[in-house]
Amino acid sequence: MVAVVEVTKLVFAWTKESPVIDIAKFRVDAGERVFLRGPSGSGKSTLLSIVAGVVAPDSGSVSLLGQDLTRLSPGKRDALRADALGVIFQLFNLVPYLTVAENIALPCRFSSARRVRAIARGGSIEQETRRLLGRLGLGEAAMLRRKVGELSVGQQQRVAAARALVGSPSLIIADEPTSALDSDARAAFIDLLSEECAAVGASLLFVSHDRSLAASFDRQIDLSDINRVPTAAA
Repeated sequence: MVAVVEVTKLVFAWTKESPVIDIAKFRVDAGERVFLRGPSGSGKSTLLSIVAGVVAPDSGSVSLLGQDLTRLSPGKRDALRADALGVIFQLFNLVPYLTVAENIALPCRFSSARRVRAIARGGSIEQETRRLLGRLGLGEAAMLRRKVGELSVGQQQRVAAARALVGSPSLIIADEPTSALDSDARAAFIDLLSEECAAVGASLLFVSHDRSLAASFDRQIDLSDINRVPTAAA
């Protein structure tokens, strides 16, 4: 089985006295849906930032699609991340002065590979944006033209999901993506992520503190089982 993400001997600390991450080995295989659980302060978001190449580890290796992020130049690392990675951030990170359509299309502006894949899947970037929004329950035509600052928290969360999915990246990272949704909407949202990933063979790394969601995934991991740093320190 091919690894989309492979972490080996990973160590990271915000300060020298307080390591946050100490993981001997962790991997996500191609097409696999992995549920990573841990309480607040356990280092989940830090690990995601390292896997995404946003934060560099102090030691060890982080491989994305067979390329060691720690050995790539900043430009090549950014290009790989733009092509291969879709992230649903915990705080969404939408651009408030852009419309819904403009926010969703952003990855296609930074990655020609994602632009080509979006057009191949939807016919055009606008049509693919409409398709994803429809799948997420935001299919009305006027939604595309609205500024994201005008949306509810739940609507913003779904726009952030569409932005992560557009252009069929190889890996979707979702950091507490269902926190603003009720139980029925959570289940539908997870089903949608799984179906969209399955349609293009993408992997899903889904991070949450909510154990009730774990049954929807191929594999479940408690961060405390792989991270040798006690939660209190993380």
